[in-house]
Amino acid sequence: MVYDERGRAPLHPAESVGDGRVEVPADPRDLSGTFRYRRSVEVRFGDTDAMGHVNNAVYLTYVELARAGYYRAAAGGRAGIGATEQDQSFILAEARLTFRAPAFFGEFLAVEVRTAHIGTRSFTTEFRVTAPDGPYGRARLIVVSTSVQVGYDYAAGGARPLLDDVAAALEAFEGRRLRD
Repeated sequence: MVYDERGRAPLHPAESVGDGRVEVPADPRDLSGTFRYRRSVEVRFGDTDAMGHVNNAVYLTYVELARAGYYRAAAGGRAGIGATEQDQSFILAEARLTFRAPAFFGEFLAVEVRTAHIGTRSFTTEFRVTAPDGPYGRARLIVVSTSVQVGYDYAAGGARPLLDDVAAALEAFEGRRLRD
């Protein structure tokens, strides 16, 4: 079951849903197409390193925040994260980030998310992180990323197939077929 007794989780004020794309200057490593989900993230002072820009490891946190919000928006209810999730839990199996430009303290970054592919036990998510025009320059692509989430059974200690209603909810949210 995708929804629990609490129903669909409301969007956070920093989240938005709808086909779109943050426009930035062309970059050969950018992902093409639209994204159904967007999360705004403010760069905190503690996110920066000695060079004054966001530490590379922090982008995984930004992507994780957006990934959890995306899953709530797409599948409803809980985020499928953690050993307490009885219906469908996920673990992060792989993450790849391609850095294109730095981000700085005080900027509001947009993290766009979409599901790219659904397999039997996993699904692949794509992300774009962008910065708007501001004191650090023109709008720019900061990071592109992909991650693979695997259905996981904490009691058995291993991978498990994705539930059909979870896969169907992701496809319905994206408005297209994503399964093999």
